[in-house]
Amino acid sequence: MPDTPASSYVPERMKANEFLAMMQAKQQGAANRGMTLEEEVNESNQYYVAQEIAAVHKKPTPLQIVKVDYPSRSAAVIREAYFRQPSTTDYNGVYRGRYIDFEAKETRNQTSLPLKNFHEHQINHMRLVHKQDGIAFAIIRFTMQAETYVLDASHVIRFWDDAHQADGRKSIPYAYIAKNGHRIQESYRPRLDYLSVIDRCYFS
Repeated sequence: MPDTPASSYVPERMKANEFLAMMQAKQQGAANRGMTLEEEVNESNQYYVAQEIAAVHKKPTPLQIVKVDYPSRSAAVIREAYFRQPSTTDYNGVYRGRYIDFEAKETRNQTSLPLKNFHEHQINHMRLVHKQDGIAFAIIRFTMQAETYVLDASHVIRFWDDAHQADGRKSIPYAYIAKNGHRIQESYRPRLDYLSVIDRCYFS
């Protein structure tokens, strides 16, 4: 997530043992540092679901199985697989009768969020959600400032479109997000109560 072209980037094709090694390394790394934005969003969603507040989940990355070994009748071992390009955003669900859809992006850049953190298919999906009167937004964390914001997708879409014009800006300024976004206050349960911001922005 931090300043990568995709929040959950993985090579298109890798051996199963390489994938398992990658996931193990991520888990070991998480144990030795603070939680990432994605981990906090996932934990908060688990709380919302457990308390029957909302039904919001992270979408799994589509996986294409290429080679499977069957060491026994009751066991199958994936030897090779590759990740398909996802066509939507990372999270979606239903809250208070409305469909919600969002991306979670994290950056160590102190002055802006690089637009390379988004993919074109994510922007197009958020356009469609808006057109259907759904709630689409991005949760954006500036790691160095320890600040997290909800920014409506309309702002992200506008900056994305401008970036593809001649001399267009390739990032969203921190000052713009701080002014036009809505800061999420960290708490105990849930750790990142972004739905309280959604209440104020879309239901008040």
